[in-house]
Amino acid sequence: MLKGFFYCIQMTLFEEELNKRILVLDGAMGTMIQQYKLEEEDFRKGWFDDHESPLKGNNDLLSLTHPEIIKAIHAKYFEAGADIVETNTFSGTWIAQADYNLESAVWDINYESAKIAKEVAKEFTTKEPHKPRFVAGSMGPTNRTASLSPDVNNPGFRAITYDQLVDAYKDQAKALIKGGVDILLVETVFDTLNAKAALFAIQEVYNELNIKLPIMVSGTITDASGRTLSGQTTEAFLISIEHAPVTSVGLNCALGAKELRPYLQTLSGKSNFNVSAHPNAGLPNEFGEYDESPSDMAKQIKVFLDEGLLNIVGGCCGTSPDHIKAIAEVAAQYEPRNKNMLQTEEA
Repeated sequence: MLKGFFYCIQMTLFEEELNKRILVLDGAMGTMIQQYKLEEEDFRKGWFDDHESPLKGNNDLLSLTHPEIIKAIHAKYFEAGADIVETNTFSGTWIAQADYNLESAVWDINYESAKIAKEVAKEFTTKEPHKPRFVAGSMGPTNRTASLSPDVNNPGFRAITYDQLVDAYKDQAKALIKGGVDILLVETVFDTLNAKAALFAIQEVYNELNIKLPIMVSGTITDASGRTLSGQTTEAFLISIEHAPVTSVGLNCALGAKELRPYLQTLSGKSNFNVSAHPNAGLPNEFGEYDESPSDMAKQIKVFLDEGLLNIVGGCCGTSPDHIKAIAEVAAQYEPRNKNMLQTEEA
């Protein structure tokens, strides 16, 4: 019971901070890892030396093979002004790790990633107790979709089942919680059925462990049509998950801040939850790289804040500590969105 009580305290602290100010989420992990120019052996060191499959690019493994790199990246984001860092576990399910024949490494990936991030968060909270730092356990969408067929000749085929997704997310959530995360973040949702499996899995884990942490959910609008990959509008996405006891709902990835604005306006106008956004640093260029500067991105974020759209803001693909620093400086000048406003207006 004592452990459950500890986590409830953490949830209350997070929600208290949300009521006080706009919280800043970190930026991209992959952008930072690329700067280290890592090779195949860096993804194997001490853990997977004899593994039969290539592992380069499986960034989640670096929490095991090069924890000092992941720790340094978290620290850079906290130094830049982030209140929340995400664990290095975007592909931390056995579904995603099956591509590398590493289903057996899932517990270690999530547990160690959470421990690393929490260690850094505690260091910064101790130095600046007036600005507590939080760790969000990143639960990515997996590389499978429950709503769509990967075979154009067989539209009824599914590469994954709902029950398999639930099992995978349960394993991930348990390890993240045991590692010490403060929040669970179901992010980059391109298929809401996948997200619903994650939310169901989280509730089962909470019941089993007799604890409760805040839950953030962040969907992905894939293009200018304003829909997720599985075809939902922003409002439909919100309706599909609003039955769950989530703390915030938001949008991330695929689009830059400028392109994300109309969908955030819809979300903010319809949602009784806190609203988050962590867009890309603009749209990718012809080389797949992101060119939007920190100052330009901060100017776009300022438009969101002028309109009172957000409670949590950060960056996704292409963003760096410089982007987060610029965003944090702007966010500090604004009050958070009033999530109770919609309820008041409706009443």
